[in-house]
Amino acid sequence: MRVLLQDKVWVHYGQLSVESDVEIGGDMGECFGGQRNGLLGAAVPGTLFLMTGLHTGEVGFTVERHDTEPALGPEWEDVVEASFRPVGEAALVGWAGEWSVELDLVETDYRVRYCGVGMDRENAAEPEDTEPEDVEQERYLLQFWPAPPAPDGVVRQSSAQAEYWHAYARKQPPPPSPEEKERARQEAERERRRAAEQARHEALAREWGGVLPDPRLVAMGRPAVDLGRMDRPLLDALAAADDDVRRRVARWAARRACVEAGLDGVAWIAPALDAVDRGEPLPFADDREPWDRLLSDPTVPQTVITTLDGRTDNFLQQAMALPVLFSVVGEDPLRAVVEVVHTAAATMGYGRHGVLFAELRQAFPGL
Repeated sequence: MRVLLQDKVWVHYGQLSVESDVEIGGDMGECFGGQRNGLLGAAVPGTLFLMTGLHTGEVGFTVERHDTEPALGPEWEDVVEASFRPVGEAALVGWAGEWSVELDLVETDYRVRYCGVGMDRENAAEPEDTEPEDVEQERYLLQFWPAPPAPDGVVRQSSAQAEYWHAYARKQPPPPSPEEKERARQEAERERRRAAEQARHEALAREWGGVLPDPRLVAMGRPAVDLGRMDRPLLDALAAADDDVRRRVARWAARRACVEAGLDGVAWIAPALDAVDRGEPLPFADDREPWDRLLSDPTVPQTVITTLDGRTDNFLQQAMALPVLFSVVGEDPLRAVVEVVHTAAATMGYGRHGVLFAELRQAFPGL
């Protein structure tokens, strides 16, 4: 036999527990679910829920580990047993985790005996002729020994407190089986995903003014959202058009943005626009080259505009327009036309996108 603890421990709400080093645990009703005894709750794997007679204060407490079932002493008034298997390291823990004492238990099946004496002392009047130190104090013994799992039971009952808690335990429904828990977990996960998807859908609908467009536009994010807010019928028409129309609109809008920014007459940009019209690759070594030349070439005009959101009033118009050269040659015709038209609208400056859209519809009456 080995004594794992022999001391006074502090209890709150008449509760303490043995907990394994895993995220399991359960509420009080679940720990006693389906049991006969109400002092040693073992219905939740890896956890023991212990009841005391004293609501708040110190009680004597001893924990022992045995190799075989120990003899039961006659001094114990209330005795119950249950089966327990720790999962990881185990500890005796006070209410709400206010204190803990590690218990040297290996991961094996144990039979646990919980013995108590003096459970009714808090509610019992002390005899007038008895000195306080002579009054039998409330104390407990918790014993572990290896044994296969078996139903819990009441070995001895003497106190009113034990009678009350046994009655409580017998009213608790049995805890769910591992299979039931897994099904509940899966159902909860499905509900969580459904709720998240519903919330995402509602947020997108709000972002799009209540009606979602073509899913391909939703996937594009900000350029499509902004263009839809400026002119939703135009965006929907671009989504409904065929790829040839989208390519032609994208090329038209790219040139229109460059004209607005005065880039169409720049010696190295004009050939790029012509190459786009012919469906040829851009005449640049890489994407960085046009940006370097834009900022270093003194022949490039420099004008400033206010951004579409009105927050910045000194944005370089030529830098706003230049990205159309990269977007217009994109592989996806729908993404290309949305990005180019959006950039062209931004190049027009704050409050002038309507001018661009009117010209676009005049050039492409089918939209």
